[in-house]
Amino acid sequence: LSGKLAPELLGAIAVAAYSYMALVPLIQPPIMKALTSETERKIRMVQLRTVSKREKILFPVVLLMLVALLLPDAAPLLGMFCFGNLMRESGVVERLSDTVQNGLINIVTIFLGLSVGAKLVADKFLQPQTLGILLLGVIAFGIGTAAGVLMAKLMNLCSKNKINPLIGSAGVSAVPMAARVSNKVGLESDAQNFLLMHAMGPNVAGVIGSAIAAGVMLKYVLAM
Repeated sequence: LSGKLAPELLGAIAVAAYSYMALVPLIQPPIMKALTSETERKIRMVQLRTVSKREKILFPVVLLMLVALLLPDAAPLLGMFCFGNLMRESGVVERLSDTVQNGLINIVTIFLGLSVGAKLVADKFLQPQTLGILLLGVIAFGIGTAAGVLMAKLMNLCSKNKINPLIGSAGVSAVPMAARVSNKVGLESDAQNFLLMHAMGPNVAGVIGSAIAAGVMLKYVLAM
C-alpha cells in the first residue's frame, strides 16, 4: 500500500510496523487489563471443534475466489497467503511445503530486510514525519487492541458460550505474538486457562482483514 501511495515513506513505515510487532508484549497487556475484570480474564472457553480436511482445503480456495472477484487489488497479497495455506493443508506437496516454511521464508526475509534497508536514506528517514508515523502507529495499534477486547465483551451479551475478552486483542496482524500475549495474560489470572489456540483464530483473521482493508483503501484512493 505504501509502495504505491507513498514510496518515499516505505522504509519508515516498515520499521514502524516491525517495531510494533516487537513491542506487542509491552503495548497490549495494560490495555487488556484496563478493559477487563479478573472474572472476565478467567473465563474458560469451550473446546474448539475438529475441522475436517475438506474445510481446510476449501478455505483458501473460497477466500481467494471471493477476494479476486470482489477486491482484485488485495488478491496478490492474499493469494500468497492462500497458496501457502493450501500447500500445507493439502498434504500432497510436502517437499515444497517444507521448503517454503523453512529455507524460502528465510531467504525472502533477508531480501525484504535488504530492500527496506536500502530505502532508509538518512535525509528521508531522519525527519519529524517519521516520529509522526511511529506515533500514529502506536495509537492505531492501541485502538485495534481495545476495539477487539470490547467487541468480545459485546459478543458475550448474546453468545451462548462465553468468550474470553482477552482473545479479542489478538485481532491485529501481529502473528503469532498477539495470540501469545493473550494466552500469557490469561495464564496470569488462571494458570490452567490456555487461550493460545482460541486466540489464533482472531489473530489470523486480523491478517486477512488488514490485507482486505489495504485493498479497499488502495482501490478508492487510486480512483480519486
